[in-house]
Order: sequence, then structure tokens, then C-alpha cells
Amino acid sequence: MSSSRSFISLAAWLAAGMLLSTTVSAVSHDQLVLQHNGEEILLSVDELREQADVEFTFFDPYLAEEVEIRGLVFRDLLIQHFGGVPESLHFYAWDDYDVALGGWNDDNWILVTHQDGEPLALRDRGPVRLVERDYGDRDPANLRNFNDWVWMIKRIEAVP
Repeated sequence: MSSSRSFISLAAWLAAGMLLSTTVSAVSHDQLVLQHNGEEILLSVDELREQADVEFTFFDPYLAEEVEIRGLVFRDLLIQHFGGVPESLHFYAWDDYDVALGGWNDDNWILVTHQDGEPLALRDRGPVRLVERDYGDRDPANLRNFNDWVWMIKRIEAVP
């Protein structure tokens, strides 16, 4: 009896592991999904990295150091793929964070693809993230001033 239960438990464990590995392999960090008017647009993160044409150095309040950033003007990307800038966007991140925010019709927002010359990976809060190029008179010591920065972005949906 004991050996048959062990075999069944082992078989169930292996089946669950195979199912999990199939699910995980279907998820890809090399694409950003945009959704607008019921249509999904899959953007290659590698292509976004190649298109990154904005470079600047700024103080990253989360790292508490100066970093070199490269990315794209987010508003331009929205206009290119959505035909305009939606009033509000819903962001979904790889760490299961999700939030809806507005106010994207501003070229101050940069979709970051590189930091310090290296492509962003998940361990770097990537593969893409949104930051402001100039954060004005906000105090970088107060991280609450940067609650609208979004990182580890995997999906962006226009909110109707």
C-alpha cells in the first residue's frame, strides 16, 4: 500500500511540475503587451531597446545614486501604437503589481530600456520601466513622491 501511495504522489507531483513548467515557459519577458480597443499589440523588448533614442543621467531615488538612462519617449510610443494618448492606462508588472494611472500626454515620461549601458532585466526592475526625465522640485529622499513610476512592466492597457 505504502509504495503505491508513494508512486501516486510522485506521479501527481511530476504532473504538477510539468504543468507548471509549461505555464512558465509560455510567459515571456522579451515582449511588452499593449492593449487598446480590444486589440493586443506585442512589442519586442529587443526592438524597443534598438529604438531607444533618449539618453540622460539623473539621480535615481530608489538606488540613491546617479545613473545613465536610455529609453523612449513614452508619449511617442503611445501615439505610434494607439493613435493618441489615452486618458488613463492600466499597467501590469511581472511582480503581479498593477495600477491604473493618468497624465501620460507629457514627453517627460521615458520608457527605460537600459541603465548604465546595460539592457534592463527583471533583476534591474526591467525589462522596461517608466520614469520621469525631470522630476522638478520633488525631494528624491521622499520616495512617496515617485509612486507613479512603474517598473517590471509586462502589459499596458488603455482604459476606456
